[in-house]
Amino acid sequence: MNKQVSIESLKDMPQDFELDKLIEKLVVLDKIEKGRKDVKNANTLSHHKAKNELNKWLK
Repeated sequence: MNKQVSIESLKDMPQDFELDKLIEKLVVLDKIEKGRKDVKNANTLSHHKAKNELNKWLK
């Protein structure tokens, strides 16, 4: 995440807001950005592999 994204997120908030809401929004935006980078770099799992990993975790 860069400073500009943070500033724009702050500008989008109402005049009075809870700090937790801003932090939550920044965390979500950061995770989306990281996910997009993973997709761009082909750092993903196929549906089949993801399903197998999930089954291992649930055992």
